[in-house]
Amino acid sequence: MATTGGIARRVLRRAGQSLQQRGRPHSTLTAQSISQGQNRVVDASLTLVRERARLRMLRSSSSSSVVLLVQASLAYGLLWNLWWFLLYMLASRRESKFEQSVVQWRRHVCLEYLWATIRLFSRVPRSLLLASEKQYGKDLEDVRVMTDAGDLPVQEMRDCGVGDERLMNTISEAVKIVMNEVDILHLDAHPDIYHAFEGNIYSHASGFARIMEGGYARRLLQVGIRSINKEGREQGKKFGVEQYEMRNYSEDRKFLENLKLGEGVKGVYVSIDVDCLDPAFAPGVSHIEPGGLSFRDVMNIVQNLQGDIVGGDVVEFNPQRDTVDGMTAMVAAKLVRELAAKMSR
Repeated sequence: MATTGGIARRVLRRAGQSLQQRGRPHSTLTAQSISQGQNRVVDASLTLVRERARLRMLRSSSSSSVVLLVQASLAYGLLWNLWWFLLYMLASRRESKFEQSVVQWRRHVCLEYLWATIRLFSRVPRSLLLASEKQYGKDLEDVRVMTDAGDLPVQEMRDCGVGDERLMNTISEAVKIVMNEVDILHLDAHPDIYHAFEGNIYSHASGFARIMEGGYARRLLQVGIRSINKEGREQGKKFGVEQYEMRNYSEDRKFLENLKLGEGVKGVYVSIDVDCLDPAFAPGVSHIEPGGLSFRDVMNIVQNLQGDIVGGDVVEFNPQRDTVDGMTAMVAAKLVRELAAKMSR
């Protein structure tokens, strides 16, 4: 089956071509029509995340009653989306091709959920759900251990003209659907907490300022910091961020290697910027900062962490600056695998 992104892009491209052929450029659409179309795309995208997040119940199924409950939930979702899919099939005549493209995109979202549900029904026999995790170990392909809650179609929303602020709010809503409030463990050479970097409040260096402003995190711990200025420290104090700089790491090591997070909230989110590592271990990053953590330092912090890890990321790997033998790529892949194993149940 084609990917969500590929289908959406083709739908939007065909809509634009049809408008040009009919002599009606995209700019002649009213602002209200465009806004309504964008709202539909955003709503459909969040619906996809919300419905697929429900499928994550499978990974914690461990009894017959729970299995039946999950299957009933999937059946309900299947029928609900089939109903809306049929309605969208009937809604094929619209005044503008732009609106037709939006309807097709929402129709595809329903179809995507139908296929996801069917695949999970076929992949998860009852005997597998009832099997003991200890007996089989942590197989990351086992849906009881880890399941995909779905992707947010960021590029497709951009193709529909959704701006940066609306896009960031939509991503934040998607994260809240899956995780709600969390504690964040952030390993990085930089705090990424500027109010606005080079005038851009949505810069890569301002992400954690927006997170803390939005109330998405109860605690934010930043470890490995070694490139921070006055504003970074002031922003940290403003939001109550716990910043652990490398110059004091020898004193903080024991505490950081025995963290206990996530109690009283949804869980822990772990964000690993590859440049938290010393360049000797990971030279393939955009902003090299000597004097960082060793790979074993990072593993000790993550593997000894006490808490339910509900999400995470590994970012900032730059293949254009990596060694010929792909050293940083291997390190980044290892980080992803170890983080996934730690997240698994």
